[in-house]
Parts: sequence; C-alpha cells; structure tokens
Amino acid sequence: MQQKRALGIWAALALVVGNMIGSGIYLLPATLAPLGANALIGWGVTIAGAMCLAFVFARLAATIPAAGGPYAFATAAFGPTAGFAVAWSYWVLVWAGNGAVAVAVVSALSVPFPAIGSGLPAMALALALIWGLVAVNIRGVGLAGQVQVVTAGLKLVPLAGVILLAAWLLLGDGSGALATNAPVPIGASAVAGAAALTFWGFLGVESATVPADKVENAARVVPLVTLAGTALTGLVYFAVAAAIALMMPRAEVAASPAPVAAFLARSFGPGTGDLVALFAAISAFGALNGFILLQGEMPWAMARGGVFPAWFGKETPQGTPARAHLVSGVLVTLVMALNYGGGTGALFEEIASLSLAAGMLAYLASALAALKLLRGDIPARIAAVIAAGFVAWMTYGLGLKADLWGLALLALGLPVYWWVRRG
Repeated sequence: MQQKRALGIWAALALVVGNMIGSGIYLLPATLAPLGANALIGWGVTIAGAMCLAFVFARLAATIPAAGGPYAFATAAFGPTAGFAVAWSYWVLVWAGNGAVAVAVVSALSVPFPAIGSGLPAMALALALIWGLVAVNIRGVGLAGQVQVVTAGLKLVPLAGVILLAAWLLLGDGSGALATNAPVPIGASAVAGAAALTFWGFLGVESATVPADKVENAARVVPLVTLAGTALTGLVYFAVAAAIALMMPRAEVAASPAPVAAFLARSFGPGTGDLVALFAAISAFGALNGFILLQGEMPWAMARGGVFPAWFGKETPQGTPARAHLVSGVLVTLVMALNYGGGTGALFEEIASLSLAAGMLAYLASALAALKLLRGDIPARIAAVIAAGFVAWMTYGLGLKADLWGLALLALGLPVYWWVRRG
C-alpha cells in the first residue's frame, strides 16, 4: 500500500525537538551543580558530539531515505544480521525507556496534584497515558504529528522564559546578576562525568529518520530537521544550563528538586513551581508521544525488511503498524508492572539504564555505516569518525556491568532472528 506522507516539515521538526527535550533539562541542572564549570564544558562537548551524530544521520538520510533509520543504514552497510542487531537494540531502548518517560510525566503532575504521586494512582495514570498515546499513533501518524507539534511548542515556553529572564537581568544588572560561587577545579574526569549525564538529553537525534517513509519529501526534510532540531535543542539546553549555573547559588541549585522553577520563582514568586511542573509534564508527555511512534515504526520496518516476523508488518487502513504498537505497548506495561511491584523500583531503573546501553549500538553502527557508504563525502566521514569516538566514550562511561547487560539484551533477539531467517 502506498504510504501517506503524513509528517510535514513542522511535524518532523517537532518529532526531533520533542523527543530530545523531555524531562531531563528540568532535572539536570541540580545533578550537575556540584561540578561547577565542568558542567558547562560537558554540555559543550555533548552538543558537539550530538551535532556530529546529527550530521551523520542527515547525510545518511539524504542518501537512504528509508524507514527504520539506523536499521536501514546498518543493513545497507553491513547486511541484514547487523541491521537486525541495531534495530533490536534500538527497539529495546525505546519501549523500555518509555516506561521511565511515563513515570516522569506522572512525577511532574504530582507536584500540583500530590494524590497521584505514588502507588496505584500513579501506576494507573502512567498506563493510561501510554495506552492513550498508543491509540493516537494507531489512529494515524498525522494525528500523532499534530500532538507532537502542540507539545513541542508548549514545552519551550518555560525554557524560553528562563533564557529571556536571564538576558533581562544581565542587561539590567550586568555582572551584578551573577551569583558568587566558589570555583571548582576543571578536570577531565569531571567533564567526562558531566558529558555522560548530558548525553541522555540528546537521545532522539535520529527520530526523523525512523519514520522516514511517512515524511513528506523525506530526502530533503529529514536531513534538514535532524540538523536544525539538534542545533535548536543544543542552544536551548546550553542557554538554560548556563543561566541557572551562573545566576543562582550552587548550593541552592543542587538542593532544588526543580531548578527551572526555582530560577523563575526568584523573580515571579513561589507560585511559579506548580505552573512549571505542568509544563514539565507536557514536555515529558510530548517525548512519550514521539517515542511511542518510534516503538511501533521500528518493528514494522524490521518485518518489512525480512528480519522480524511478518505479522508485525501488517498495517491498518490508515497505514499505521497497529500490531507493532500493541506488542510494544504490552512490553512497556510489563516494565511498568515491575516498577509497581513491591521493592522493584530500583530494578526498574536498572532495566531502563541497561536498555540504554544496548541502544548505543544504533548510534555507533550508524557512524560506522557512514564511513562505508559515504566514501566520497569527506565532511560526513570526518563527522562519522568524531561521532563514533564520542559514542564509544559514552559507552565506556556507562560501565562494564551496564555494557554486559546490554549485550545480554541483544542476545535475547538472536533466537528471533534465526527463526525468522530460517522461515
């Protein structure tokens, strides 16, 4: 069936920006505060690495504007076995991570509505959000794109508020607007630690490449929104992080559960907290919508490529992979059930982090694929070398335990691959 190109340039851009800007930017300033200037250097290193990845994805998408993104690139460069490994790892990354994103939405909502902060109400609301967005994505990718555009616009409101307020204060008071903080020694290990934390804010740089078959004029639009979306996200991240780090006492930032709200409250009063929490919930909700779109598209692309059961490749009359969405939704629900069971919260967090270790393969394989497929494109090859080194560094930073468990998650897919290929 001829696929309807339901994602225009604005929806595709919202998919990239919306998937990267989730709940992390609302929490990271507090985590990074003790690192001082190392945190801002770490942000700079991460933004540079993310832009190299975006450039690699942009050039690959212009050459191979096919569904599956990293899966399509790895398959073209290294064959179906490598393609399956990349797609399987990415799929695990997405559906396991979506459980954590749903919890982030509920956590933000619990600030103005404490009754939903824990227990059965939190579990029920998180599942309702997940299955509601699964229904939206089954109904049509165009509807999912509209949700993404609205939430992407709303999530930028408080972050733009931080940037504009900081600019106003600096223009009015100059250096008097800066907080007095004791200097923190600059060190390679501290910068590496900051980069490892901030990298998670750029997961989703590849988002437009996965549903490329549903993007209008994909060969032009996907590369454009990948680069523009990553640059915009990096600019917002750095400006917000710098404003909070330079204009608030470090101890106050480190102790704050909501640094963005605390920054705005200094000028607009304590009532800002509940409002910012609502925007943080919208931000995480938009990321959840975008990644639920991807958790259905990836197994569909694998099935169409002959490396996953053909059952997943069936579509609705609207051209959406309903079966892939339903199975992915069940898997997210199981992850949520682990979190809800007594004493398994730590287990849930560990599963989510280990899934990220498995998902790093998609980034590394895409960089290596660019080296093989784009032999005459010198800028792309340089970016691919930098991106591959950056991803390898991040993978090392995850630690041996997480990496070994990531390999174990990959191994779980091998029986599926062998069964499908034999069939």
